[in-house]
Amino acid sequence: MTESQAYVAFNLTDKVGFATVSELADSAGSVTAAWDAYPKKVSRAGGAIEWEREFDLAAKFGVTILTPADAGYPARLKNAPGRPLALYVKGDVAALSTPSVAIVGTRRATSYGLDMANRLSFGLAKAGWAVVSGLAVGIDAESHMGALDAAGVTVGIIGSGLDRFYPEENRELAREMVNHGGAVVSEFPFGRPPDRETFPIRNHVVAALAQGVVAVEAPIRSGTLITASIAADLGRTVMAVPARVDNRQSAGCLQLIRDGAILVRNVDDVLEAMSELIPASSPRPAGVESPKAPAADPEVPPYSVEESLVMLHVDDDGVSVDELVRKTRLPAERVNAVVMGLRIKGFVRFLPGNRVAALKPGRRR
Repeated sequence: MTESQAYVAFNLTDKVGFATVSELADSAGSVTAAWDAYPKKVSRAGGAIEWEREFDLAAKFGVTILTPADAGYPARLKNAPGRPLALYVKGDVAALSTPSVAIVGTRRATSYGLDMANRLSFGLAKAGWAVVSGLAVGIDAESHMGALDAAGVTVGIIGSGLDRFYPEENRELAREMVNHGGAVVSEFPFGRPPDRETFPIRNHVVAALAQGVVAVEAPIRSGTLITASIAADLGRTVMAVPARVDNRQSAGCLQLIRDGAILVRNVDDVLEAMSELIPASSPRPAGVESPKAPAADPEVPPYSVEESLVMLHVDDDGVSVDELVRKTRLPAERVNAVVMGLRIKGFVRFLPGNRVAALKPGRRR
């Protein structure tokens, strides 16, 4: 059994998450050894664990299974607490590591909300960002469609196994996303139906996979506010679109703005909020020029103040993120965000053991 197979086996086990697996692996010496020693090899349905069947079904359906042991597992998830033990990916695995913004909102959207979701996702896709959402009806679906209209990349996270796709009315949309370079993703094994437990878990992946989250339209009690709260806890940029103060469908967005979320009127507001993380070297859609900047000394990287503070302590051999937190005296979540931005821009690389090393200019992509 490989480490990846052991992660998939644990993912099939009832009520076992990454924290538990990490603790068991530390004690046993590896994830594989932890699985060998694990006494409760029982699935959520009460049967035996058939991890080999998951890989057989993945091959049948053209799905890639990623675990923290695999190179393609997204770094943003790997560096987040509560990371999934496995990701089932239909489509381009690389889409999950593309710089991205999540656009989320209510299923019962107004025409205003749908229009804003489409406009924002279209503009972000044109600017080179991937759009992440939950593939639900309403704001989510409109966000995916806006990105497709711009010939951009969009990633949908669903709250069921990929073979139990939900909602059915968005199946064709999901197919279009996959066919145009995006992906549909689940952390749930094959056969898992959607239920009250799966959607909050799905929201965590949406928030962790993106670098920023835009709430377009949402009532006070909604999954959108859960996603925004998770994003804030992870140090992601949280944004919200305003609307009439008497519109119940936007009451949650107004609360987010009151609590400190960045107010978004148009895509330029989102791009400004995300400006420190804009991937300067990433390919842009045909016909879209990269922002022009004043001429600068090529030997002096265009660091922000926080990036400069971090880079003072990064060398070719690498330094741990914990050490960067101690030396810079920045919050851990902020250091993680800054380091991810530097990686996207091509100034640093990640080494085993959660270490960060400088990337020599000649090796930058």
